[in-house]
Amino acid sequence: MIDRAGLAEFLRRRRESLQPEDVGLPRGQRRRTTGLRREEVALLCHISTDYYSRLERGRGPHPSEQMIASIAQGLHLSLDERDHLFRLAGHNPPTRGAISEHISPGLLRILDRLADTPAEVVTELGETLRQTPLGVALTGDLTRYTGPARSIGYRWFTDPACRALYHPDDHALHSRVFASGLRAVVTLRGPGSWAAHLQNLLLDRSEEFRAVWQEHEIGVRHDNVKRFVHPEIGELDLTCQALLDPVQSHRLLVYTAVPGTESHEKLQLLSVIGAHDLMATPSGNQGP
Repeated sequence: MIDRAGLAEFLRRRRESLQPEDVGLPRGQRRRTTGLRREEVALLCHISTDYYSRLERGRGPHPSEQMIASIAQGLHLSLDERDHLFRLAGHNPPTRGAISEHISPGLLRILDRLADTPAEVVTELGETLRQTPLGVALTGDLTRYTGPARSIGYRWFTDPACRALYHPDDHALHSRVFASGLRAVVTLRGPGSWAAHLQNLLLDRSEEFRAVWQEHEIGVRHDNVKRFVHPEIGELDLTCQALLDPVQSHRLLVYTAVPGTESHEKLQLLSVIGAHDLMATPSGNQGP
């Protein structure tokens, strides 16, 4: 059963322990609140301020597992803290490890400081969990997908529009990389895993995937430089660096351009265009 008093106290203490700069928010002036304001936490958790305030006061409806997961991520909780929050709310904690979507506080802190850089946190199957604003400007909102389409490897073989973002000369390599990567995850996670389910779906739905899969390639990787084709600013050569969270099997991917190059100038232009587009958008993430 839900422990309303314990839940309220835990949420309040966690909110008061966080500073705006800890979660990528501006501090502003005339701040008297200890830690974050309730409206700031609500913004981070993608819920209404009224709903969150009622939880802190020990009132309101019984929060769902999805709601608790969103609050745990917004408050930058560790896995132990996340599990504790779930139990206070009367739910069993989610499974840890490869299928978990809870991003570690360490990766979030780094991502929060990369507002001027294209970056994203992805799972081992290429499912985007979080993007920086410039990341959205570069590739679009990749967190909007649901089901198998959340995996970029699945989209690559089933949605031709997915390929328009990448240079045509690199398409064959991308196909090999995605098939090779999926094979490695299937071998690691086993025949009953989500990776194995994606494999079976692709074998059934993509002739190209079947052909590449039959090559049994392992360890095929992209070059450090990826060539993007943006619909507004054209081609960009961006270096991709990855930071791995071994506990959650998440990767933080950061894209940069060599200073002084045409791609660097285009990336700076994209930061202006992207900021303008985000300001012009009346609402947040849109569905597919």
